[in-house]
Amino acid sequence: MSNIANILSDTNSTMNKAINHLESELSKIRAGKATPSMLDGIMVEYYGNPTQLSQVANISILDARTISIQPWEKSMLQPIERGIMAANIGITPQNDGTNIRLFLPPLTEERRRELVKKCNGEGENAKVSIRNIRRDAIEQIKKLQKDGTSEDECKDGEANVQDATDKFIALVEKHLVAKEKEIMAV
Repeated sequence: MSNIANILSDTNSTMNKAINHLESELSKIRAGKATPSMLDGIMVEYYGNPTQLSQVANISILDARTISIQPWEKSMLQPIERGIMAANIGITPQNDGTNIRLFLPPLTEERRRELVKKCNGEGENAKVSIRNIRRDAIEQIKKLQKDGTSEDECKDGEANVQDATDKFIALVEKHLVAKEKEIMAV
């Protein structure tokens, strides 16, 4: 039984990672107001090395639609601008010689729908990951059955894997509904 328990434990933790990844991707999709987390994952060239934007500049929120980026070194203005453009977050940086400002345009109905579509795409990726994890777990259980584990134990194991899959798919849906509500709120 312990082998099946190990498989179930691994399956749950891997599915949890898929949910965590989804949450991180959804947090990057802006819902109208400026947050420093929108710039998470943006890399800039710092002395020839790709470096997180947050490690070469202060990022602050001036108001609901403006992010200010103040590099610690003036020479970093251009690389930061390039990094933001390369990240393709849909905002053009404004460089005033000492700071870079990002002005978030107000969201149009069309843009909101695009963002919801993007969220749904991320949700679909998460569901595919979860289903792949389920498939791998069930293959491992079938292998155990061939190696002599009883059929009943394996059937129970497969049912537990399916229960976990259903639970995590429902969690993905819950995240998507919440994010869509946040985006569509005017």
